[in-house]
Amino acid sequence: MSASPRALVVDDDDGVRYTLTGVLEDSGVEALSACDGVEALEILTREASSAAGPIPLVISDLRMPKLDGMQLLAELRARAERGELEPAPKLVMITAHGSERLAVEAMKQGAFDYFRKPFELDELSLVIERALAGVRLEAENRQLHSERTLASQLIFDSPAMRRLAVLVHRVAPRDVTVLITGESGTGKERVAEAIVAGSRRADGPFVRFNCAALSPELAEAELFGHAKGAFTGAHRSRVGLFREADGGTLLLDEVGELAPSVQAKLLRVLQSGEVRPVGADRSERVDVRVLAATHRSLDDEVAASRFRADLLYRLQVVTLRVPALRERPGDIALLARHFLRRFCERFAVARLHEPAELVPRLAALPWPGNVRQLENTIESLVALSDEGELDLELLPGQPTPSQAASAADPGDQEPRLSLRQKLEGYEKGLIVAALEAARGNRSEAARALKIGRATLHDKLRKYGLESVGSSE
Repeated sequence: MSASPRALVVDDDDGVRYTLTGVLEDSGVEALSACDGVEALEILTREASSAAGPIPLVISDLRMPKLDGMQLLAELRARAERGELEPAPKLVMITAHGSERLAVEAMKQGAFDYFRKPFELDELSLVIERALAGVRLEAENRQLHSERTLASQLIFDSPAMRRLAVLVHRVAPRDVTVLITGESGTGKERVAEAIVAGSRRADGPFVRFNCAALSPELAEAELFGHAKGAFTGAHRSRVGLFREADGGTLLLDEVGELAPSVQAKLLRVLQSGEVRPVGADRSERVDVRVLAATHRSLDDEVAASRFRADLLYRLQVVTLRVPALRERPGDIALLARHFLRRFCERFAVARLHEPAELVPRLAALPWPGNVRQLENTIESLVALSDEGELDLELLPGQPTPSQAASAADPGDQEPRLSLRQKLEGYEKGLIVAALEAARGNRSEAARALKIGRATLHDKLRKYGLESVGSSE
């Protein structure tokens, strides 16, 4: 929504449109107008994809040529259900004397309110004020919902992330391709998960593919499938990830790494909605929403002839940029405390004392690896903690005064933790994490750690973890 509220007046009477737009503008509302329902739908559709966003309020006459008020109301509801107008605008109906029965029926069908003409300005102002209050309340509720949806995947309180949350909420139910950009470690995959959670495909398959993980030949077979005998080693046919994601969503992570040959085939799938497996003689239709993520500038890749411009246009129907951690410094304290709680639980250590200088020290660091680097740093601090204290000298970046003194004269003081203590702390963390992943099954945890059960039992005794897990 734009800074000032907007409304669309729909009436075939020039005088009524002139009067209503004047009343709206006097109330601080940006008013557009249409002479019938057909023109109203054209304006609503156009504005829904504009920078100002969808028009939240429609004031429409009941009786009009081409498309009357009841038909307009039904079409608005149908388009909202299809996701073409999201959210559906509130509709206030204008009726003539004697048409109250139709006005009541319109409200049963979803109209917000109505007023009669010729109208009294006081009555009209009251109805408009009530409608705008409803629009504002729904906008606030949508923003809160969007923040909760993204907050289920990411921790944030910064304006930049709240803005991203609003955009995620808007685009999630609209079945369009989304390109998610941002530096490595910012949480692009978490944004994709939030989009899926808020989409109409939330109950369908969600398939992920790392485009940098395989050679071009294997990536093509993995994405589009292959027939039996299509190449050496193809002992059986494979459906491919696109067909696995049929009816759901496919995330192409690091899409900028795709080889040109695979880019060409991906473009054909996006254009036609059909997949032809390697070695197959016919194509198959698929219904897949594609999300793509990249830390690269695809515009730069296009300029360097490493990425197809036509594929970029197909992928960036909507582009969402995830801000770097340095652009949202207010989130560092929230993230750090979230990770601190998580790793204390994972490593089965008591709640650690948080030094007063922890957050200022973290906020002063550049975090080129973004949230992922911060998470790994807190994990390391907890794993190497000693006697309920976090060793801030293990933080990356500028040394603390005690570190500087040690560097100047290594013999002056011993480090707080010996190498043995640090290794044991890390080993303890790995064991607890393996037991957690194995849901307490010690045999399964031992296999995951590639050690014998007897060795695992010895280490559990060593670290005082005998009560953790079972020996099945």
